[in-house]
Amino acid sequence: MFKHSDFENCFGFRYSSFEFNQMNNMKFLPGQTYVRVSGKVFDDDEINNAIKVAKDGWWTEGEFGKQFEAGFKKFMGIRYVSLVNSGSSANLAALASLTSKKFGEKRLKPGDEFITTAVAFPTTVNPGILYGLKPVFIDSDIDTLNANIDQLEKAISKKTRLIMMAHTLGKPYNLDAVMRLVKKYNLWLIEDCCDALGSKYDGKLVGTFGHIATFSFYPAHAITMGEGGAVITNNPLIHMAIRQFRDWGRDCWCDTGKDDTCRRRFGWKLGDLPFGYDHKYSYSQIGYNLKLTDFQAAIGVAQLKKLPYFIKKRKENFKTYYEFFKKYSKYFILMQADKKEDPCWFGFPAVVRNNAPFTRNELTVYLEKNKIGTRNVFSGNLLRHPAYKDIKYETVGSLKKADYVMNGAFWLGVFPEIDNKRIDYVKKMISIFLVRYN
Repeated sequence: MFKHSDFENCFGFRYSSFEFNQMNNMKFLPGQTYVRVSGKVFDDDEINNAIKVAKDGWWTEGEFGKQFEAGFKKFMGIRYVSLVNSGSSANLAALASLTSKKFGEKRLKPGDEFITTAVAFPTTVNPGILYGLKPVFIDSDIDTLNANIDQLEKAISKKTRLIMMAHTLGKPYNLDAVMRLVKKYNLWLIEDCCDALGSKYDGKLVGTFGHIATFSFYPAHAITMGEGGAVITNNPLIHMAIRQFRDWGRDCWCDTGKDDTCRRRFGWKLGDLPFGYDHKYSYSQIGYNLKLTDFQAAIGVAQLKKLPYFIKKRKENFKTYYEFFKKYSKYFILMQADKKEDPCWFGFPAVVRNNAPFTRNELTVYLEKNKIGTRNVFSGNLLRHPAYKDIKYETVGSLKKADYVMNGAFWLGVFPEIDNKRIDYVKKMISIFLVRYN
């Protein structure tokens, strides 16, 4: 059984803090150098891998794609990985796969309902809307930014077929409760793990609980390919459907550049096609091209070797910020891991209390003026955005907490570039801002 403690060794590779400091050798000047909220951290390995692809001449997904998928399978402890060109495409491929006729009466159909949260990134929700499903939005708890579990079962109706929610900023939602309902009502579960690569719940990696999980490799995430994503599953039928929707909708499951994996390429009879029509160009789904290039995969292979260090550094930076912010708990609602949770934090979130003598915007504008990057918690309440004004949806309750998050929540960067000098500067500037209210 593959152990995470052995992950560096499976690549014959270890990193120290010193080595990573060489990647970010720009001298930090407090008040002059911008403290980024997120970004890529890399060295010559990523560049050299990309050069290898350029010289090889096989620029679409190839050998590096296979290497990455093999390494990601080992890390996650799952059977199937499909690389795609973004986390948003991962969500699209994941949901689309469940509309396949392979799943009979359980397949997703227009008019079915799926449960999600109002505090969400748009592309967690959009695929369901685009496929004619009705979203049922539940509120999020302010101190977790995740789904309010008490509302989850109330949201289930005879039309409910799917739960699709993200582990917000890397903090796992209550998977005990979610899985109990998934089994009780025979629902699909898609875990959006785009923020949560490396997070664990009850000792098990998030992404290994549901039927499908999705990941993003955008520069803000735990590892990056520039753009990229992955869809994982342990179910061979789901995996086949994911590949079909990813690869133009074709019925063939050959890897790019390969032919006749099925050994009967010219021996199929599908639809109204003549017998023997080339299986490589036979289409059983209304699909897309969501594939990535081997340049991206090559960068990902180098990044995957660094992942254990990246996870460690994110956890350390979160802990340092938490120890500082808890002194100001009268102003901020803070996130903290429950006993079963071991998050790989995407960022350090804080919610300005309604009774604080300042607003979130007053604080974040001040920080940005002092060269400190901040972000709101994604959409806040997604239903307040113009794109969602005319969609058909239902809610459980008033979503007051989602509005609270929309108005009061922000997060700071914890990615590996954030070193002690940067953290000390951030703490200093926040202390200066708050001293006027003490």
